[in-house]
Amino acid sequence: MGRWRPPSKPASKYITPDGYRVLNDELQHLWKVRRPEVTQAVQEAAAQGDRSENAEYIYGKKMLREIDSRIRFLSRRLDDMVVVDRLPDDPSRVFFGAWVTLEDAESGETCCYRIVGPDESSATRGWISVDSPMARALLGKRVEDEALVQSPAGEREYIVTGIRYTAPVDGEQA
Repeated sequence: MGRWRPPSKPASKYITPDGYRVLNDELQHLWKVRRPEVTQAVQEAAAQGDRSENAEYIYGKKMLREIDSRIRFLSRRLDDMVVVDRLPDDPSRVFFGAWVTLEDAESGETCCYRIVGPDESSATRGWISVDSPMARALLGKRVEDEALVQSPAGEREYIVTGIRYTAPVDGEQA
Protein backbone atom coordinates (compact mmCIF):
# COMPACT_ATOMS: atom_id res chain seq x y z
CA MET A 1 0.00 0.00 0.00
CA GLY A 2 1.11 3.52 -0.73
CA ARG A 3 1.17 6.48 1.58
CA TRP A 4 -1.45 8.40 -0.37
CA ARG A 5 -4.19 9.99 1.70
CA PRO A 6 -7.16 11.95 0.45
CA PRO A 7 -6.62 15.70 0.74
CA SER A 8 -7.85 17.17 4.00
CA LYS A 9 -10.46 19.88 4.12
CA PRO A 10 -8.76 23.28 4.06
CA ALA A 11 -8.74 25.16 7.36
CA SER A 12 -11.01 28.15 7.80
CA LYS A 13 -9.54 31.50 6.82
CA TYR A 14 -11.03 33.44 9.72
CA ILE A 15 -8.87 34.95 12.43
CA THR A 16 -9.29 37.47 15.24
CA PRO A 17 -7.35 40.76 15.12
CA ASP A 18 -5.16 39.58 18.02
CA GLY A 19 -4.42 36.28 16.29
CA TYR A 20 -3.48 38.08 13.07
CA ARG A 21 -1.19 40.39 15.02
CA VAL A 22 0.56 37.40 16.69
CA LEU A 23 1.17 35.63 13.37
CA ASN A 24 2.35 38.84 11.71
CA ASP A 25 4.72 39.55 14.63
CA GLU A 26 6.15 36.03 14.28
CA LEU A 27 6.68 36.57 10.55
CA GLN A 28 8.42 39.91 11.13
CA HIS A 29 10.63 38.41 13.87
CA LEU A 30 11.65 35.50 11.66
CA TRP A 31 12.34 37.73 8.67
CA LYS A 32 14.10 40.66 10.37
CA VAL A 33 15.76 39.09 13.42
CA ARG A 34 16.08 35.31 13.40
CA ARG A 35 16.97 34.75 9.72
CA PRO A 36 19.80 37.37 9.68
CA GLU A 37 21.23 35.86 12.91
CA VAL A 38 21.27 32.35 11.46
CA THR A 39 22.61 33.58 8.10
CA GLN A 40 25.51 35.27 9.91
CA ALA A 41 26.23 32.09 11.89
CA VAL A 42 26.25 30.01 8.67
CA GLN A 43 28.65 32.48 7.02
CA GLU A 44 31.00 32.27 10.00
CA ALA A 45 30.86 28.46 10.01
CA ALA A 46 31.50 28.34 6.25
CA ALA A 47 34.58 30.50 6.70
CA GLN A 48 36.13 27.83 8.94
CA GLY A 49 36.86 25.57 5.99
CA ASP A 50 35.66 22.01 5.33
CA ARG A 51 31.87 22.13 5.24
CA SER A 52 31.28 18.38 5.00
CA GLU A 53 32.16 17.77 8.66
CA ASN A 54 31.28 21.20 10.02
CA ALA A 55 28.37 20.64 12.41
CA GLU A 56 27.68 24.36 12.85
CA TYR A 57 27.42 24.82 9.10
CA ILE A 58 25.17 21.78 8.58
CA TYR A 59 22.93 22.70 11.51
CA GLY A 60 22.78 26.35 10.40
CA LYS A 61 21.73 25.40 6.86
CA LYS A 62 19.02 23.16 8.31
CA MET A 63 17.79 26.02 10.53
CA LEU A 64 17.70 28.35 7.51
CA ARG A 65 15.54 25.86 5.59
CA GLU A 66 13.12 25.59 8.53
CA ILE A 67 12.94 29.37 8.95
CA ASP A 68 12.40 29.90 5.21
CA SER A 69 9.67 27.25 5.20
CA ARG A 70 7.86 28.93 8.11
CA ILE A 71 8.23 32.36 6.46
CA ARG A 72 6.67 31.03 3.23
CA PHE A 73 3.82 29.40 5.16
CA LEU A 74 3.07 32.52 7.23
CA SER A 75 3.28 34.83 4.19
CA ARG A 76 0.80 32.72 2.21
CA ARG A 77 -1.48 32.13 5.19
CA LEU A 78 -1.64 35.80 6.21
CA ASP A 79 -2.44 36.85 2.64
CA ASP A 80 -5.48 34.54 2.63
CA MET A 81 -6.79 35.41 6.12
CA VAL A 82 -10.06 37.20 6.80
CA VAL A 83 -9.80 39.27 9.98
CA VAL A 84 -13.11 39.28 11.85
CA ASP A 85 -13.01 42.55 13.74
CA ARG A 86 -16.65 43.45 14.25
CA LEU A 87 -19.42 42.12 16.44
CA PRO A 88 -22.15 40.02 14.87
CA ASP A 89 -25.53 41.60 14.11
CA ASP A 90 -27.17 39.28 16.67
CA PRO A 91 -24.92 39.04 19.76
CA SER A 92 -27.42 36.75 21.49
CA ARG A 93 -26.26 33.89 19.22
CA VAL A 94 -22.95 32.06 19.05
CA PHE A 95 -20.71 33.17 16.19
CA PHE A 96 -16.98 33.42 15.50
CA GLY A 97 -15.11 35.14 18.34
CA ALA A 98 -17.68 34.36 21.04
CA TRP A 99 -16.87 33.19 24.54
CA VAL A 100 -19.43 30.49 25.30
CA THR A 101 -20.15 29.03 28.72
CA LEU A 102 -21.51 25.50 28.62
CA GLU A 103 -22.97 23.09 31.13
CA ASP A 104 -22.51 19.37 30.56
CA ALA A 105 -26.08 18.01 30.62
CA GLU A 106 -24.92 14.72 32.17
CA SER A 107 -22.42 15.79 34.85
CA GLY A 108 -23.49 19.40 35.40
CA GLU A 109 -19.92 20.67 35.06
CA THR A 110 -19.43 24.05 33.41
CA CYS A 111 -16.70 25.12 31.00
CA CYS A 112 -15.97 28.18 28.89
CA TYR A 113 -14.63 28.19 25.32
CA ARG A 114 -13.81 30.88 22.81
CA ILE A 115 -14.40 30.15 19.13
CA VAL A 116 -11.37 31.30 17.13
CA GLY A 117 -9.58 30.50 13.89
CA PRO A 118 -7.59 27.27 13.49
CA ASP A 119 -4.27 29.15 13.62
CA GLU A 120 -4.91 30.52 17.09
CA SER A 121 -6.66 27.65 18.89
CA SER A 122 -5.17 26.74 22.28
CA ALA A 123 -6.40 24.02 24.62
CA THR A 124 -4.76 25.64 27.64
CA ARG A 125 -6.60 28.93 27.04
CA GLY A 126 -9.91 27.25 26.17
CA TRP A 127 -9.80 28.58 22.60
CA ILE A 128 -11.28 26.12 20.12
CA SER A 129 -11.07 26.17 16.34
CA VAL A 130 -14.17 27.18 14.43
CA ASP A 131 -13.58 23.95 12.47
CA SER A 132 -13.78 21.71 15.56
CA PRO A 133 -16.85 19.51 16.18
CA MET A 134 -17.62 21.45 19.39
CA ALA A 135 -17.59 24.84 17.64
CA ARG A 136 -19.63 23.56 14.70
CA ALA A 137 -22.24 22.25 17.15
CA LEU A 138 -22.35 25.62 18.97
CA LEU A 139 -22.54 28.02 16.01
CA GLY A 140 -25.92 29.74 15.84
CA LYS A 141 -27.06 28.56 19.31
CA ARG A 142 -28.62 30.85 21.92
CA VAL A 143 -28.58 30.75 25.73
CA GLU A 144 -30.52 27.71 27.00
CA ASP A 145 -30.12 25.87 23.65
CA GLU A 146 -28.81 22.33 23.68
CA ALA A 147 -25.84 21.29 21.56
CA LEU A 148 -25.05 17.69 20.67
CA VAL A 149 -21.33 17.14 20.11
CA GLN A 150 -19.81 14.04 18.54
CA SER A 151 -16.72 13.06 20.53
CA PRO A 152 -14.52 9.97 20.35
CA ALA A 153 -16.30 8.68 23.46
CA GLY A 154 -19.70 9.14 21.84
CA GLU A 155 -22.31 11.86 21.64
CA ARG A 156 -22.34 14.43 24.47
CA GLU A 157 -24.97 17.00 25.25
CA TYR A 158 -24.22 20.52 26.44
CA ILE A 159 -26.48 23.43 27.38
CA VAL A 160 -25.41 26.97 26.47
CA THR A 161 -25.53 29.06 29.66
CA GLY A 162 -23.76 32.21 28.51
CA ILE A 163 -22.53 34.05 25.41
CA ARG A 164 -20.35 37.14 25.29
CA TYR A 165 -18.10 38.89 22.78
CA THR A 166 -15.80 40.67 25.24
CA ALA A 167 -13.08 38.90 27.18
CA PRO A 168 -14.23 37.66 30.57
CA VAL A 169 -12.50 39.29 33.53
CA ASP A 170 -10.57 36.83 35.74
CA GLY A 171 -12.99 34.54 37.55
CA GLU A 172 -15.98 35.79 35.58
CA GLN A 173 -18.07 33.41 33.47
CA ALA A 174 -19.28 34.14 29.95
